[in-house]
Amino acid sequence: MTIQQRIEAFIELKNIISSNILVPTPLFEDVMKRAEAQNPWFTKQNILLAFESICDMLEPHNLYAWIEKYTFQKNNTKTVALILAGNIPVVGFHDVLCVLMSGHRLRVKLSSKDTVLMTYILQTLQAIEPEFTNKIYLEPHIVKDFDAIIATGSTNSSRYFEYYFTKYPHIIRKSRNSIAVITESDTIEQYTAIGNDIFNYFGLGCRNVSKLYVPHNFKVEMFFEAIEQFNYVATHTKYMNNYEYNKSIYLVGNQSHYDNGFVLLKEDNAISSPLAVVYFEKYMNFAHVQKYVETIQDTIQCIVSTRNDFYKKNVLPGCSQRPSVWEYADDIDTMEFLLQI
Repeated sequence: MTIQQRIEAFIELKNIISSNILVPTPLFEDVMKRAEAQNPWFTKQNILLAFESICDMLEPHNLYAWIEKYTFQKNNTKTVALILAGNIPVVGFHDVLCVLMSGHRLRVKLSSKDTVLMTYILQTLQAIEPEFTNKIYLEPHIVKDFDAIIATGSTNSSRYFEYYFTKYPHIIRKSRNSIAVITESDTIEQYTAIGNDIFNYFGLGCRNVSKLYVPHNFKVEMFFEAIEQFNYVATHTKYMNNYEYNKSIYLVGNQSHYDNGFVLLKEDNAISSPLAVVYFEKYMNFAHVQKYVETIQDTIQCIVSTRNDFYKKNVLPGCSQRPSVWEYADDIDTMEFLLQI
């Protein structure tokens, strides 16, 4: 199977998904309904958002620009195991793309929270390109018989992965968070864009903003006004359960916070905030924020800011959940890893 065949298969996948986003077929509607029944966080809106992001990755000019920087070796097929997360819809798609595009066989342990969507994608790929039939294996329980592994999970599960898979070539991903650094020149429109980085997927992704660094004269009221359009999260029972719980904790504990009815802003030095809460921290000097962020790079997935002073982790407001195909989780070049095993 040539690299061109693989590229064309993924481009056709993009075409099928794009068509279903515009006019969903009965099969696609059924897939979305079953996915939400399996995982109530996977609303139709969030599923479509995830598929739109996949389509961006699979735009032909993006795929070719990504692939051309690598050297592909013939007759070097290995079996790569994937242990996928399920915090947001099809979160493991990029790893699937990398393994199959590299020419290796894929042995997948799906998250119990996201079997419907990932199975749909894998089966669609096999229907597009029959040669993928012998390249993709789903593991219902324990992954075995592999040459390398990529595993994604929590910080606790990563310790388990490191222990059991240390003898294999591996990428082990832990929990990470994303932050936004707001400047005095940022506009209301940019505040609204940051709302996407906070509320897309209800804030469950590692690329979702959980912490704001704000100027000393930051006006919370203005920020709340800018993100009012995201009040749709208040209609989701599981999200609001988290909101009400955290609100009650702060009220009972007499902890200072701001409340707009669907999200809580709390001044806190920590990076990782509870669901339905966004931490913030004021700064006087932007250079101090830059310097501090450098010290916590290993815990940060991306940095949302209109400034471009944060190495390659920097993304513009509203773009944190639309990574390019050449943007790798944890800054580890997955494709390079796969081509070296």
